[in-house]
Amino acid sequence: MSLFRLFTSELSASYVFALVLSRIFVVFFCMPVHETAHAWMASKMGDNTAKNFGRITFNPFAHLDLIGTVMIFLFGIGYAKPVPVRERNFKNPKKGMALTALAGPASNLLMAIIGAFVYYIFLFFTFKIDNEAIALVQNFLYFAAYINVSLAVFNLFPIPPLDGSKVLAMIIPNKYYFKYMQYERYIMIGLMALLFTGLLSKPISFLSDLVMDVITFIPHLIFTALVS
Repeated sequence: MSLFRLFTSELSASYVFALVLSRIFVVFFCMPVHETAHAWMASKMGDNTAKNFGRITFNPFAHLDLIGTVMIFLFGIGYAKPVPVRERNFKNPKKGMALTALAGPASNLLMAIIGAFVYYIFLFFTFKIDNEAIALVQNFLYFAAYINVSLAVFNLFPIPPLDGSKVLAMIIPNKYYFKYMQYERYIMIGLMALLFTGLLSKPISFLSDLVMDVITFIPHLIFTALVS
């Protein structure tokens, strides 16, 4: 499941434009890639349910949920259609579910890494140009990479219904996992409350900043070497 929220207090026209653009980017690019990765990995692990439903595609309309999409544009929080997975089709159900779950955040991290290199390549050719349009593109490219990092970080939280909760099933014994999942409904309500109140913003931002520092280290190093 893919959820996203942008936390800020700015109300400038440029911020509103960036906010709308970022949500379009999430809905029509990040989420379809994320869900396609889930479906592709499930197929590779032996379950073709998602494949048979036409979910191995980058076509956003195959993945978008109407209510979830509207929520993203209105509130910054939303979701896509869950990828149908039949655990019994995996040779190793725990491993199959965990890898299928990990594929989504992994796709976001891959997009973030690619986006970071694209950002610094564009920056190399444009950093001396004083132009508002160029600056907007520069900011969006960096923002696009950061959004994907945030999505990966958020989805890896071991909280149902996020991808991390399925990874948790492979790590801890069944009896503890089943006990934990007995409270799934209440945990989900708590998660939504934390999202809407913004209480998750600081931990998500802190972890996202750390990951962003790691994936931009090499492209930033190359950029610095080339312009110095």
